[in-house]
Amino acid sequence: MQTLYLDPSRYPTPRALHAALKAMLSLPDWYGMNADALHDCLSERREPVNLWLASPGEGEVARALDTVCAVVEDLGGKVTQLF
Repeated sequence: MQTLYLDPSRYPTPRALHAALKAMLSLPDWYGMNADALHDCLSERREPVNLWLASPGEGEVARALDTVCAVVEDLGGKVTQLF
């Protein structure tokens, strides 16, 4: 099981958040930087991903993070809020 520590306040846009996820999770080049593509990529893994969140984020990043969290939980992962 892979656990990621995310501080959404570090990402100015949803695209930056998805770029960070792409790097941390070693997602393929074709990763589309959106929730549907994240679901497709993570559903191919044998183990779920867990997220630890340092902040809720703001604005569009917070909304994107909510979707990312829903994808992670939908695929059997756990989201832990540290704030």
